[in-house]
Amino acid sequence: MSTQADHGHELIPRPEQTPDTLRAALAVVAPGRLDEMQATKDEAFAKAVEWQSLSPVQSWVLAWARDIEIARRPDLSTRYTRAKGNLEHEDPALAQEAVRDLSAVLDEAMRAVRE
Repeated sequence: MSTQADHGHELIPRPEQTPDTLRAALAVVAPGRLDEMQATKDEAFAKAVEWQSLSPVQSWVLAWARDIEIARRPDLSTRYTRAKGNLEHEDPALAQEAVRDLSAVLDEAMRAVRE
Protein backbone atom coordinates (compact mmCIF):
# COMPACT_ATOMS: atom_id res chain seq x y z
CA MET A 1 0.00 0.00 0.00
CA SER A 2 1.27 3.46 -0.81
CA THR A 3 1.53 6.56 1.30
CA GLN A 4 -0.87 9.41 0.80
CA ALA A 5 -1.91 12.80 2.08
CA ASP A 6 -4.17 12.89 5.11
CA HIS A 7 -7.80 13.14 3.96
CA GLY A 8 -9.33 12.37 7.34
CA HIS A 9 -10.74 8.95 8.08
CA GLU A 10 -9.97 6.40 5.37
CA LEU A 11 -11.41 2.90 5.38
CA ILE A 12 -8.22 1.35 3.99
CA PRO A 13 -4.84 2.67 2.80
CA ARG A 14 -4.61 3.65 -0.86
CA PRO A 15 -3.71 0.47 -2.78
CA GLU A 16 -0.92 0.17 -5.28
CA GLN A 17 -2.11 0.42 -8.87
CA THR A 18 -1.94 -3.24 -9.85
CA PRO A 19 -4.90 -5.45 -10.78
CA ASP A 20 -4.46 -7.73 -7.75
CA THR A 21 -4.13 -4.96 -5.16
CA LEU A 22 -7.01 -3.01 -6.68
CA ARG A 23 -9.19 -6.13 -6.57
CA ALA A 24 -8.26 -6.78 -2.94
CA ALA A 25 -9.09 -3.18 -2.03
CA LEU A 26 -12.42 -3.30 -3.87
CA ALA A 27 -13.30 -6.51 -2.03
CA VAL A 28 -13.10 -4.49 1.19
CA VAL A 29 -14.69 -1.16 0.21
CA ALA A 30 -17.25 -2.20 -2.43
CA PRO A 31 -17.47 -5.99 -2.77
CA GLY A 32 -20.70 -5.70 -4.74
CA ARG A 33 -18.70 -4.24 -7.64
CA LEU A 34 -16.26 -7.17 -8.05
CA ASP A 35 -18.16 -8.68 -10.99
CA GLU A 36 -18.24 -5.27 -12.70
CA MET A 37 -14.50 -4.91 -12.14
CA GLN A 38 -13.81 -8.32 -13.67
CA ALA A 39 -16.01 -7.62 -16.68
CA THR A 40 -14.33 -4.29 -17.39
CA LYS A 41 -10.91 -5.90 -16.87
CA ASP A 42 -11.74 -8.58 -19.43
CA GLU A 43 -12.86 -5.88 -21.89
CA ALA A 44 -9.70 -3.84 -21.31
CA PHE A 45 -7.41 -6.81 -21.85
CA ALA A 46 -9.29 -7.84 -25.00
CA LYS A 47 -8.96 -4.31 -26.40
CA ALA A 48 -5.27 -4.27 -25.48
CA VAL A 49 -4.70 -7.39 -27.55
CA GLU A 50 -6.84 -6.15 -30.42
CA TRP A 51 -5.23 -2.70 -30.47
CA GLN A 52 -1.75 -4.01 -29.64
CA SER A 53 -1.56 -1.30 -27.00
CA LEU A 54 -1.46 -1.18 -23.21
CA SER A 55 -3.57 1.99 -23.11
CA PRO A 56 -6.88 0.15 -22.42
CA VAL A 57 -5.27 -1.63 -19.45
CA GLN A 58 -3.75 1.61 -18.17
CA SER A 59 -7.14 3.31 -18.44
CA TRP A 60 -8.78 0.43 -16.58
CA VAL A 61 -6.24 0.67 -13.75
CA LEU A 62 -6.74 4.44 -13.42
CA ALA A 63 -10.53 4.22 -13.51
CA TRP A 64 -10.63 1.58 -10.79
CA ALA A 65 -7.98 3.34 -8.69
CA ARG A 66 -10.19 6.46 -8.89
CA ASP A 67 -13.36 4.57 -7.94
CA ILE A 68 -11.60 2.84 -5.04
CA GLU A 69 -10.23 6.21 -3.89
CA ILE A 70 -13.82 7.47 -3.69
CA ALA A 71 -15.07 4.35 -1.91
CA ARG A 72 -12.24 4.24 0.64
CA ARG A 73 -12.72 7.88 1.68
CA PRO A 74 -16.07 8.53 3.36
CA ASP A 75 -15.77 12.28 2.62
CA LEU A 76 -15.58 11.64 -1.13
CA SER A 77 -18.07 8.78 -1.03
CA THR A 78 -20.70 10.94 0.65
CA ARG A 79 -20.20 13.79 -1.83
CA TYR A 80 -20.27 11.33 -4.76
CA THR A 81 -23.48 9.64 -3.62
CA ARG A 82 -25.21 12.98 -2.95
CA ALA A 83 -24.20 14.37 -6.34
CA LYS A 84 -25.29 11.24 -8.23
CA GLY A 85 -28.61 11.33 -6.43
CA ASN A 86 -29.27 14.89 -7.58
CA LEU A 87 -28.23 14.52 -11.23
CA GLU A 88 -31.84 14.20 -12.35
CA HIS A 89 -33.34 16.56 -9.78
CA GLU A 90 -36.45 18.39 -10.94
CA ASP A 91 -34.81 21.70 -10.03
CA PRO A 92 -32.40 22.44 -12.91
CA ALA A 93 -30.15 24.50 -10.63
CA LEU A 94 -29.71 21.56 -8.24
CA ALA A 95 -29.12 19.17 -11.13
CA GLN A 96 -26.46 21.50 -12.56
CA GLU A 97 -24.83 21.82 -9.12
CA ALA A 98 -24.80 18.02 -8.90
CA VAL A 99 -22.94 17.83 -12.22
CA ARG A 100 -20.31 20.27 -10.91
CA ASP A 101 -20.03 18.41 -7.59
CA LEU A 102 -19.70 15.03 -9.30
CA SER A 103 -17.01 16.39 -11.59
CA ALA A 104 -15.16 17.88 -8.61
CA VAL A 105 -15.22 14.56 -6.72
CA LEU A 106 -13.99 12.61 -9.75
CA ASP A 107 -11.22 15.18 -10.35
CA GLU A 108 -10.12 15.13 -6.70
CA ALA A 109 -10.01 11.33 -6.64
CA MET A 110 -8.04 11.19 -9.90
CA ARG A 111 -5.52 13.75 -8.63
CA ALA A 112 -5.09 11.71 -5.45
CA VAL A 113 -4.33 8.46 -7.28
CA ARG A 114 -1.87 10.21 -9.57
CA GLU A 115 0.17 11.60 -6.61
